Amino acid sequence: MWVLPWGGVGSDAAIEVADVVIQTDQPSRIATAMQIARSTKRIVMQNIVLALGIKIVVLLLGVLGYVTMWAAVFADVGVALIAILNAVRILKKRFD
Repeated sequence: MWVLPWGGVGSDAAIEVADVVIQTDQPSRIATAMQIARSTKRIVMQNIVLALGIKIVVLLLGVLGYVTMWAAVFADVGVALIAILNAVRILKKRFD
């Protein structure tokens, strides 16, 4: 661990290596950060399950000959767009 004698440089170094930086004098903001983290984790898991599920279904249908390459490409792009739209929901959510 580095100990730097200059306050400004030490603060910058601490901010660079920190996972979370609270820039106000309100420790209660940690609870809000935890709420945001939980909501974000939930949405990320939804996106992963959705993407893998649809890709597996399209892969199986492709192996069986029911889906063409173009349909697989559209399914892939569609999954990406749905995941992005799902992730944008976090911006509209209110946290206390």
